Amino acid sequence: MGRGAASRRYASLERDALADLLARVGPDAPTLCAGWTTRDLAAHLIVRATRPDVLGGLFIPALSGPLKRVQDRVAARPWETLVAQVRRRPVWSVGRLDELANRAEYFVHHEDVRRAQPGWEPRSLPADMAAALWPDVRLRARLALRRTPASVTVTAPGLGSYRAGRGGPAVVLAGEPAELLLFLFGRQAHARVDLTGPEPITARMRTARYGP
Repeated sequence: MGRGAASRRYASLERDALADLLARVGPDAPTLCAGWTTRDLAAHLIVRATRPDVLGGLFIPALSGPLKRVQDRVAARPWETLVAQVRRRPVWSVGRLDELANRAEYFVHHEDVRRAQPGWEPRSLPADMAAALWPDVRLRARLALRRTPASVTVTAPGLGSYRAGRGGPAVVLAGEPAELLLFLFGRQAHARVDLTGPEPITARMRTARYGP
């Protein structure tokens, strides 16, 4: 199977792996999402997949009330139901849209559960999966670092570099695509990357809110 064919299935693989992990750790396990247990995270994923009408609350504080009410109602469902619904591919994500819209989402949330558990270690990802995540890293870097007062070179060994930030002193953010993606989604404390540059800027980047 060629690289393109392999990369198209990673959203599905991560969704299944996350559902398996949720079933194993239960509804009250911690996650890297501040204030969220696995039950809350499962509810978030289900609402994202089924209620696009309230997702504006993820980005606009004034709209967060309806989102929270819907998410709370979903979270009250039986745990087995939630896990089954997480495993289900969103009906709107047909064909390549599933990979484009969901690969990074399910990968990051899978790691949110994995890395909140004791004794976690980074996964050794297949080369094809690392390559599949690299475009997600570039897109996320452009969005997350757009206000960073530096010229940030984001580098993944063997895959290339991407320039982000709004310009200024040189900063280098280097690591495997999986680790870079976690850093750029706001999981800096749990991402194994190398970050070099002026201390005031790198310190700000290590604590910046890059979510959701």
